Amino acid sequence: MNAVRRFASVLLMFPLALMAAESPGAPELRLWRLDCGQLWTYNLDEMSDTRAYVGQSKLFVGSCYLIRHGGEYLLWDTGLSREYLGKPLMQGKEDSTALAKTVVEQLAQIGVKPAQIAKIGISHYHFDHIGQAAEFPQATLLIGAGDYAVLGTPGHEERTKRFAPWLGKDAKVEKVRGDLDVFGDGSVVMLDLPGHTPGHHGLLVNLPKRGPVLLSGDVVHLHENLDMRGVPSFNTDRAQSLASMDRFAKLAQNLKATLIIQHEEADVAKLPVFPEAAE
Repeated sequence: MNAVRRFASVLLMFPLALMAAESPGAPELRLWRLDCGQLWTYNLDEMSDTRAYVGQSKLFVGSCYLIRHGGEYLLWDTGLSREYLGKPLMQGKEDSTALAKTVVEQLAQIGVKPAQIAKIGISHYHFDHIGQAAEFPQATLLIGAGDYAVLGTPGHEERTKRFAPWLGKDAKVEKVRGDLDVFGDGSVVMLDLPGHTPGHHGLLVNLPKRGPVLLSGDVVHLHENLDMRGVPSFNTDRAQSLASMDRFAKLAQNLKATLIIQHEEADVAKLPVFPEAAE
């Protein structure tokens, strides 16, 4: 019965989300794209467990997003850590990672202080999505329960350190199972898309003018993987990965959403150049 109720709540969520974007009394909703690094992947074939990219390399962007819901701010992903700040990006025969500007510096450009960030939504626990999370210790952390469960276990010491503010007994953390209606009005929804990691999520933002925007997390890293249902060799569950790609693609189609693969520069460019916001 619980599964039936959860399914029914998901069915009801998306009509509610579209209505929330159009309601004249709804809180103002805006979305900013943030620069959260660059990543040169020398061996692109790690993005395929069927050897689709042998001998290929690719430059990926790291992107994070700020959402204002009325007077409340949500930060979606936090990019690379400060240790990569100012490092040169080398597009040679090994991986290279660089960060040009911190999230805090970019927020300052639009007059937002770190203490104003009420919520941090994390798509998943990989280093290029969690690097600056601890710079917002006052925020409530929203993270997939499956990802949170690995923190503190052997082999996860570095990512555990990134989440230090949310590991105490009374920490402000919501371990998300399934979808989550972040503000309770359908305007921003964390989408359950496991497989890349156990608790991986994407984000749906229903903007009043532009309409639905889908942020991928890393359900896929490049368009070819979405088109061909290609699974990276390091994903934690292949079957879940394929199901999540299918759900993500169908949501984009059915909602006629702007689809943003967060590591694809051309997709990130669908949104206004910072400091302009999408509305």
